[in-house]
Amino acid sequence: MNALPEKMRVAIAYNQVDEAAARDERDVLDQVAAVFEALSGLGHLPLTISCSLDLSAFKQKIISARPDMVFNLVEPMDGHGRLIGVVPSLFDAIGIPYTGAPASAIHETSHKILSKARMQASGLATPFWIGPWPHESCSRFTLPDEAVRPHSPWIVKSVWEHASLGIDGNALISPDCPENLMGVLRLRATDLGGACFAEQYIDGREFNLSIIGGSERPVVLPPAEIVFENFEKDRPRLVCYKAKWDETSFEYTHTTRQFEFPDIDAALLTELRQTALRCWHVFNLRGYARVDFRVDGQNRPWILEVNANPCLSRDAGFRAAINQAGMTFPQAIERILADAMHQEGKKSASSIAVPVTESLMGGGSQKPNPKDAVFRYAPCPQDVQDIRKLVEATGFFHSYEVNVAVELVEDRLAKGGASDYHFVFLEKNSRLAGYVCYGPIPCTANSFDMYWIAVHPDFQNQGLGRILADETERLVLKMGGRSIYIETSQSDAYEPTRAFYHRCGYRFEAVLEDFYAPGDGKLIGCKNLAEQCDAA
Repeated sequence: MNALPEKMRVAIAYNQVDEAAARDERDVLDQVAAVFEALSGLGHLPLTISCSLDLSAFKQKIISARPDMVFNLVEPMDGHGRLIGVVPSLFDAIGIPYTGAPASAIHETSHKILSKARMQASGLATPFWIGPWPHESCSRFTLPDEAVRPHSPWIVKSVWEHASLGIDGNALISPDCPENLMGVLRLRATDLGGACFAEQYIDGREFNLSIIGGSERPVVLPPAEIVFENFEKDRPRLVCYKAKWDETSFEYTHTTRQFEFPDIDAALLTELRQTALRCWHVFNLRGYARVDFRVDGQNRPWILEVNANPCLSRDAGFRAAINQAGMTFPQAIERILADAMHQEGKKSASSIAVPVTESLMGGGSQKPNPKDAVFRYAPCPQDVQDIRKLVEATGFFHSYEVNVAVELVEDRLAKGGASDYHFVFLEKNSRLAGYVCYGPIPCTANSFDMYWIAVHPDFQNQGLGRILADETERLVLKMGGRSIYIETSQSDAYEPTRAFYHRCGYRFEAVLEDFYAPGDGKLIGCKNLAEQCDAA
């Protein structure tokens, strides 16, 4: 876990806004003021830096400010929603940590068709759609069979623009002529940011579920339902542009938010929470997010949008959810900073291939051969089979032990960063040569277990085991660990394993007699990293 420094220099980056801009564009200034106040209250040193299309000048401002982190509040630049991912990509390019979703997630969630296609591919229910106009590779032009064709109205939406741009009383289109929708989209595209699509309108209840990250795992905040009070039958129940921004309108004063629910909604709310959390992981979100749902007459949830970096203004839904959770805004900002710091600390564990350098060589009698060897830290689905084959090939483990090794990989793949298991994979000539599985020991401050370390027989006697052990120690130190514990068998067959641990500096501190079988005890070894930690 990465501790958050008590005092950081935080640059609040936001898109430059003209004085004559509409209220939805000027809203970012309210967010800047709120975040600035919260950061100051937390003891940090905030400064504000606006961004225009002159990215070179903006880059120089950021570099000159030398912040420890950027709080990213950049929204559509120059009035174009499709540019929202440019600035976080710039932060990635210059190697500066920033809050909120990564650039790839911002791009995918901002492009509503890409987002819906990703949801559908991941088994997440989202309303059927047609479009967009103009055509794109992810377009959906064909209608479903008549038997399953939606007979509800269609709602026309912008592909890129948010803030409910273009959502008004004319947004719904009769289902009588769905084949003509592409013509309607062509006519409306110019007023909707240049690209739009038609989405099946779900007549039902609307919910917002906010999620906040942190240094450990994301938390789903209390669900909110959007209530359309006293809406006449012919008035669409939509969170339209007026409902968000026009304080004089009927829609603004009669579209309210509630957090209290009857017991009969318990199962639905649980499903909404679980689905929102799935969206967090599917889109690789971080920091904070909001997922918008519609629930139809059969109590089936449909995901409308996944909002990365939602609005932080005082009257925004995310702030309301924070308050409902009993969390102050500064506490929420601290969690968002901690999540960014945590993700920054894991970057060393996100590269696909990191060359093994001479500085990582061990001190064994056999000279390590790191030529063409690379480290990888994030497991992929292929590792499930490769780990099974590797562990079986060593000949040291029973079938049930092999299954455990595989289950730890599957746990990491399923839970991502929320898993307690971390890995170091070492590849040579595009093959998995060896690996380590390690993790923090629960209920301890800074002790770690090395659960597995194995090298394929084809790559043994090259010093790769020592290289893997050294790299694991480096990562444990980086995570704040001070001791690593190992376990092995007392039987004669494991003498080479015990000798390996001795060479790596482990001392056997205890033995549990007859642990594995009569006459086969379990040895518990430890390596104290405190001296290395203090030196670092």
